[in-house]
Amino acid sequence: MTTTREATPADAAPAFGEEADAALYRTVAWKLIPILFISYAMAYLDRVNVGFAKLQMLGDLGFSETVYGLGAGIFFLGYFIFEVPSNLVLHRVGARRWIARIMITWGFLSTAMMFVKTPTTFYVLRFLLGVAEAGFFPGIVLYLTYWIPPSRIGKPLSLFFIAVPVAGVVGGPLSGWTLQAFHDIGGWRGWQWMFLIEGVPTILLGLVVLFMLRDRIDDAPWLTQSQKQRLLQNLAAEHTEQIGHSVRDAFTLPMVWLMCLIELCIGMGIYGMGFWMPTLIREAGIKGLLDIGLFSAIPYGAAIVAMVWVARVADARRDRKTFLAMSALVGAGALTLSMTYSNQTFFAIAMLTVATAAILTAFAQFWRLPTLLLGGKAAAAGIAVISSVANLSGFVSPYLVGWLRDTTGSGAVGMYLTAGSLALAAVIVMAIPGRLVNR
Repeated sequence: MTTTREATPADAAPAFGEEADAALYRTVAWKLIPILFISYAMAYLDRVNVGFAKLQMLGDLGFSETVYGLGAGIFFLGYFIFEVPSNLVLHRVGARRWIARIMITWGFLSTAMMFVKTPTTFYVLRFLLGVAEAGFFPGIVLYLTYWIPPSRIGKPLSLFFIAVPVAGVVGGPLSGWTLQAFHDIGGWRGWQWMFLIEGVPTILLGLVVLFMLRDRIDDAPWLTQSQKQRLLQNLAAEHTEQIGHSVRDAFTLPMVWLMCLIELCIGMGIYGMGFWMPTLIREAGIKGLLDIGLFSAIPYGAAIVAMVWVARVADARRDRKTFLAMSALVGAGALTLSMTYSNQTFFAIAMLTVATAAILTAFAQFWRLPTLLLGGKAAAAGIAVISSVANLSGFVSPYLVGWLRDTTGSGAVGMYLTAGSLALAAVIVMAIPGRLVNR
């Protein structure tokens, strides 16, 4: 007697429609986003924790504002040089091994920052840290395009980008508390403990990525064969709507270079705020290290709400261009007001909160554009080109702000310049034809 077992959902070949597709992409998002989210939060914390270390390092080591600004920014020169090669390697060898390599390497170098003694060692370690981390962010964006088509990638990308404000919400108080609570324990200063405590988990997380991540759809053991086929079909269907597919397209399409300029301007705002937030909060009247860390969490908490809300509305209205431009413009205005009324503590912090929320929302909305326009090798190279050129703002912004602070004795001039770059981004965005990005 032959028995048959009842077919399970995993065995059945579903008749895919909109509802089934939506459920399938939710499954994909739940499998991919959590580990990528945590990894990116660690990456952003690693980039900007030097802003908290600055509160003690400058006095301990005798560094000027210009030395700090150059050291904070030189990270991005290494990132710029190796960004495109790193993304092309990831496209060839797979995300699992390459992202794990990136994280383990930068974890060791971030921890080594605790041994900085001179400006030279500060510059060298920050540069090497940029080299190690090169390709991480564009690699993650590229990796998601292997699984999710452009029309559906908005929400997963928004969830991924929320890692930045979450890193601020958690990392600000953690950094402030570490600076205060661990100061002079075991003969180490608070900033040295901070680099150790925030660096080692990245190494361990890199090992987790090595074992948990899957390179492509065909490698996923948690998908049925029919689900894999459906995902591949959806990717292929939208692939034909993109304007670039080859490596050559990534370097020759005018739209790629226009996007480089937009993200360069937005990046001036992100890193102007990220590297100087603790200093701006202290200058607004908050003095205790832990208090500075707690207050720095407020702007990032507001950014989480703003990013989720704008992503939903922009997707529903299919008008990403307007929401991106308006976010950049609101960030410029709020940053200007925070500097103009910097002597009014709570108003200044309120405006810093609005500025941070708007700038990070503009950042998240911007990265919808390359995924809509580029596919194949053009996506691998183009996303890296945009990210690498844009990351030059990470070098220019902190160095320029630091130099202007030393030269003028005020932080306002540098922040006004940052606000101007955000306003320029808004103007350029509105010049992009809506038919290319509002779909």
